[in-house]
Amino acid sequence: MESNDITQRLQAWRNGEQGALDSLIPAVYPELHRMALSFVRRESKGCDTLQATGLVNELYLVLINRKKIDFTQRNQFFALAAHLMRIILIDMARERKAQKRGGPSAVRVPLSEDLNWVDVTSPEMLDLDIALSELTRLEPRKTEMLILKTFLGCSTTEAAELAGVSKSTADRDLRFVKAWLFQRMQPA
Repeated sequence: MESNDITQRLQAWRNGEQGALDSLIPAVYPELHRMALSFVRRESKGCDTLQATGLVNELYLVLINRKKIDFTQRNQFFALAAHLMRIILIDMARERKAQKRGGPSAVRVPLSEDLNWVDVTSPEMLDLDIALSELTRLEPRKTEMLILKTFLGCSTTEAAELAGVSKSTADRDLRFVKAWLFQRMQPA
């Protein structure tokens, strides 16, 4: 789908056109599924805790309940989608924590190669959310780089382009954020 078509559908959704979201989702579904799949790929065989299609479906349910959107550009939509997927994963971690599942047979699913110490289906996602909120207040651009790379699935070059910085700045930002998060999330 052309980027222009997506932008037009986003504008229609923003303007409150009935059915605009329903025509947008099929257009962006492949990209949303690719984003969700980046999480699922990290799962071990035999672990059915997270399905890419299910994550996209959960995202759709969140989107249809949004009454107002404040963006009209494709990259803003995908950044929001990545953010909402993160929230969905955090909610899943909260649910798992509440159910007190786990034990020796629990399968570990790293969030990403960059944040391999964070298990996507564990309470660590809650700690990550708190740490990212704190870091966003301190270093918003650096946090955005991590979100673009980890949750949106961008390469470092793509994330740098979306953030309007050089690749070397993006590399430095990502090294800083990973080190900061690792230190912040380690038990005392």
